[in-house]
Amino acid sequence: MNLTRRPDRLSPRWLSWLAAALLLGGCAGSLVPQPPPAPIPPEVAQVALPPMRSFGAPRPLAPQRSNTEIARDFIDLSFELESGSKLDRFTRFEGPVTISLAGLNSPHADRELDRLISRLRNEARLPVSRVPDGAPAQIVVEGITRRDLERVVPEAACFVLPTRVTWDEFRRNTRRRDLAWSSLQRREAVTVFIPVDIAPQEIRDCLHEEIAQALGPLNDLYRLEDSIFNDDNLHSVLTGFDMLILRTTYDPRLQNGMSRNQVAAQLPAILTDLNPRGNSVRTRPYQPSPRNWQDSIERALAPAGSSAGRRTAANRALSVAQDQGWQDTRMGLSLFTAGRLAAPRDGDLALEAFLGAGEVYSARPATQIHAAHVGMQIAAFALASGEYQVALDIVARFAPVAQRAENAALLADLLFVQAAAQSALGQDSAAAASLSEGLAWGQFGFRTEAEMRRRAAEIAALAPTSAARRSAA
Repeated sequence: MNLTRRPDRLSPRWLSWLAAALLLGGCAGSLVPQPPPAPIPPEVAQVALPPMRSFGAPRPLAPQRSNTEIARDFIDLSFELESGSKLDRFTRFEGPVTISLAGLNSPHADRELDRLISRLRNEARLPVSRVPDGAPAQIVVEGITRRDLERVVPEAACFVLPTRVTWDEFRRNTRRRDLAWSSLQRREAVTVFIPVDIAPQEIRDCLHEEIAQALGPLNDLYRLEDSIFNDDNLHSVLTGFDMLILRTTYDPRLQNGMSRNQVAAQLPAILTDLNPRGNSVRTRPYQPSPRNWQDSIERALAPAGSSAGRRTAANRALSVAQDQGWQDTRMGLSLFTAGRLAAPRDGDLALEAFLGAGEVYSARPATQIHAAHVGMQIAAFALASGEYQVALDIVARFAPVAQRAENAALLADLLFVQAAAQSALGQDSAAAASLSEGLAWGQFGFRTEAEMRRRAAEIAALAPTSAARRSAA
């Protein structure tokens, strides 16, 4: 790993605390084995659970990139699959699109589907509507258990298929011919499968990503900094760019069956009409993602595999990113991933990687939520090293970013850091308020109350002064 800006040497205590801090959440989950959980302290276990918080009116950022770049992205999103296979024709739904739920008995799913449909109608101008649960629809969202999903499609959190098929039918024959997107002439019916026993935020995220793919692009691109069509999973909900892509997909100048070249010929005029600002933004050079970088970063992020193998893959991805001279989201992801995997062995290197990722992500408005994920890790490190005001400053910077991006789990983590820092500084009243607010958001972001309280306790335990105060009490 060629990282050149080495920080001052850290003490062994700081290294051990940094390793513990980096066990905390993030886009890829915990990447190293965690020690047995410690008992949850009374100030976390016994605090009254406040009402769950939820997000209000969306505030997506408008696309910040040139129409030339967006047209290129549209083609790569619409004419390739995630596997790398090419599609020879453009497909979409024709006419109004209906959506129904089947077996997803959740008030969170109801609310989030209604919010999503409202956004699709208002921002992407799509003729999408909801019909009663269980009714026939062009898009059916079927609820299953997480255990069933992991047994059949262990690599997926949720997924979409290009036909109407029940879970039992799919499970009996996962190789049916009608499950190939490349065979479609037009989109007529699709099925989305989402686990019912996951966090409200995870249900919401699955609705956004899978319904968006049911309607439009079938591919994901790591180079996209401003989109959920990116396997880094750092954007939780549809962005302004995503809505522009969907609106372009259903522009009347595009038709089912058009070739790549035919669609490309129409895009300049379409994007000029839909996004006139994009014609005055400088176009950045096109830098495709080499296959060896994609393979390496995917192996590093995969939950399976040995720690040593994943570290090697992360280092290889970072080396490719540096050779390419990238300063975009792919460099940020390479650094972020390398830092998380390096933490248990080399705290100096991990901290340097996080600081580098923070610099990359902080450079553009579209990647502020990426910077917030990195900021959470650095805030936990600051908390563990007794730099309480630094931790509070980081929370003050990134909590509004997490709220705007509608990431309740990240927002809760930041608030737990704030509570721990305030407690360590003797600001008990403020700490109690921060903890309560974190628990309010955590109910949306975490799967269970026990998981949420354990996370709050883990973060509280990072602050040495707070731990000493609890022991003294």
